[in-house]
This record gives sequence, C-alpha cells and structure tokens, in this order.
Amino acid sequence: MTPLVISICITVLCVVGLYVSSHMYAKSLRYEYGAGEGPSVVESPRARILGGIPNSAYGLAYYGAMLIASWALHIPFIWIGALVAASAAALMSAYLAYSLLFKTKRQCPYCWTSHALNWSILVLLVADGFALGHM
Repeated sequence: MTPLVISICITVLCVVGLYVSSHMYAKSLRYEYGAGEGPSVVESPRARILGGIPNSAYGLAYYGAMLIASWALHIPFIWIGALVAASAAALMSAYLAYSLLFKTKRQCPYCWTSHALNWSILVLLVADGFALGHM
C-alpha cells in the first residue's frame, strides 16, 4: 500500500472510531445520570480504567488526534508519536478484550469494533513505517 492509501484507510478507521466512542461516551453519561437501560459494559470498573474517566472519552481524543496525524505521517516524529499512541491503544484493547471475554462477560459490538479499529490502525502504521522508510 502507498502512504496515501494508508492515510486514507487510517482516516476512515478514525471516523468510525469517533462514531463508536461518541456512542459509548453518550451511553456512559446516561448510566452515570441514572438513565441507562439494563446492564451494560459501561457500568463495569474496566470501563474507566485510567483515572475514572470513561474509556470512550480517551477514544474520542485518540481517534481525533490520530485522524489529524494520519495526514502528517511522512514527518518522522509524528509517525513515531502515532506509533506509540497506537501501540498503547492496541495494548489497552488487548486487556479490555480479555476482560470482556473472561470478566465482564457481556456482549458489546461497539467494544469489539473499537478493538478491531485499534489493532488495524497499528498494523497500518507499521506498514506505513516500512513504506516511508521510518523502519
């Protein structure tokens, strides 16, 4: 894949990620204010693993920043920053996926979509690093 195609793919994934994160953030707010319906993963302690802020809020920041960075990956320090952020997101997704399967044990298609997006963005950044000669 060319760097342009990779940037376009990352952009599309980030737009989907922004949608997923905004949906889950709104859901977490509804549950926080007592307007949630039925059991949900947003009630789990693992839905707020970094300082009590909903994971979806971090997702909004991550996907927004990655969306912008995806068009400047030809600059080595931006690519490195994006790779570090994507690696952290992929590791967090691995932990949350494990948690979803073995601890929370609830269905969450939005969660799985987010995990797949995070892993895909990391793979695309690594491919981009090879294409641009950063690796």
